[in-house]
Amino acid sequence: MVFDFLRKAPLAGVPERKASAVGRVVAWGTGGRVVWSPRDAVSLARTGYQGNPIGFRAVRLIAEAAAALPMVCQDSERRYETHPLLDLMKRPNGAQGRAEFLEAVYGYLLLAGNAYVEAVPGVTALPGELHVLRADRMSLVPGTDGWPVAYDYTVSGRTHRYAMNGPASPICHLRSFHPQDDHYGLSPLQAAATAIDVHTSASAWSKALLDNAARPSGAIVYKGADGQSALSSDQYDRLVSEMETHHQGARNAGRPMLLEGGLDWKPMGFSPSDMEFQKTKEAAAREIAIAFGIPPMLMGIPGDATYANYQEANRAFYRLTVLPLATKVLADLAHWLSVFGGVEVDLRPDLDQVPALAGERDQQWARVGGADFLTVAEKRMLLGLPRLADEE
Repeated sequence: MVFDFLRKAPLAGVPERKASAVGRVVAWGTGGRVVWSPRDAVSLARTGYQGNPIGFRAVRLIAEAAAALPMVCQDSERRYETHPLLDLMKRPNGAQGRAEFLEAVYGYLLLAGNAYVEAVPGVTALPGELHVLRADRMSLVPGTDGWPVAYDYTVSGRTHRYAMNGPASPICHLRSFHPQDDHYGLSPLQAAATAIDVHTSASAWSKALLDNAARPSGAIVYKGADGQSALSSDQYDRLVSEMETHHQGARNAGRPMLLEGGLDWKPMGFSPSDMEFQKTKEAAAREIAIAFGIPPMLMGIPGDATYANYQEANRAFYRLTVLPLATKVLADLAHWLSVFGGVEVDLRPDLDQVPALAGERDQQWARVGGADFLTVAEKRMLLGLPRLADEE
């Protein structure tokens, strides 16, 4: 017919199941792969600090120890007992004292590898207040030559830009060394991220074992009349439902099981090698402590005998981890604030007031004091003291 083309074409057969042609390949390629947590600063802080006791304790131990160090302010001529810079550091802002302020600085350095301090103008040349800004909200704006020309602080979709105009910058950017980034630092938490994932997974594994009476549930074997029969769908669903309801979880541990209809229970247990996840957890905790520079003995991690005693480990912790971090941060803050004041001064930890180094400092004072071939100026220099006014 002439109008046959207007007729509806017969419907083609609809396939019974829709599936990607490569579905099985994709499923095969991704099955069994290791899943790591995200490596951005926010996710690392959530999983490595808020969700892991070893990471939490490592950051708190370093930050609190470094923030509690007594500090001295001096220049090439004298050591100041009172100074406007000391007053500012004593009370950086209305909500924080020196310890809280420095603890936040050290904490962000350990968690994100970067710390940002904002200078609020005051009535004098020095800033009126200092505030620590969240590192995950700050982004650096590089110029054509690669040096930063501004910093953007973004909160809830709103961005405030700090322009880097003039010698006195409103932002002090403190960062740790990163071999592959020109603008941002590398935190110990990033280096320990793999060990943190292992430790967290081992803790989840321990929890799962406790929920299942510290052993796998075992296997239920069904033998029909001919020895080869299979359960029907209704029988299988009923069996799974009864197992989940009456025989899983800590409250059902040890509860007897009633089997019928040819069902047989085959209990299974872990081999000694399968139960070594606890050693894996301790090894991961040790790696986290090493990444932060903390002797595992101070973290209560068993199996470590690197140091002869706790006192020696504590001294190594201060000498190798706390003091280098505090010296670097205080020197950067002093240089940044000296630009506002116009006079170069230095902030540094007072080693003579650190209890962990008392014995070491006593030996150094005795050794330097007994060196008759040194002048007074040379002895003061070796002890980290400024020169006297009458010395040439």
